[in-house]
Amino acid sequence: MRRAFWPALGLLVIGNFVGYAVLGENGVLAWGGYRHAKAEKAVELARLQAEEQRLAHRAALLDPRRTDPDLGDELVRRELGFVRPDEVILAMPDDGAAPQPAAQARH
Repeated sequence: MRRAFWPALGLLVIGNFVGYAVLGENGVLAWGGYRHAKAEKAVELARLQAEEQRLAHRAALLDPRRTDPDLGDELVRRELGFVRPDEVILAMPDDGAAPQPAAQARH
């Protein structure tokens, strides 16, 4: 019985390590999940990089030394609500339906 104890203990320890190597949270079977998560993160990274480029371009257009006049006009009108007396404002619905004319604004 004593002669079988140490080899049996050794097999249990080795079996434990093999089990974790295959079935553990960082084991061979978890690699598929890692690949799937990596693919999802790559798609999200591409989306965020495109958004970053769009925002960087918009920030460059707002540079105080050379502001794009059309963008500046758009921002002033949207944020401050400025309208010329000869302009008619059309309210655009969010669902893409045909616009309904709004009352003429006077400032």
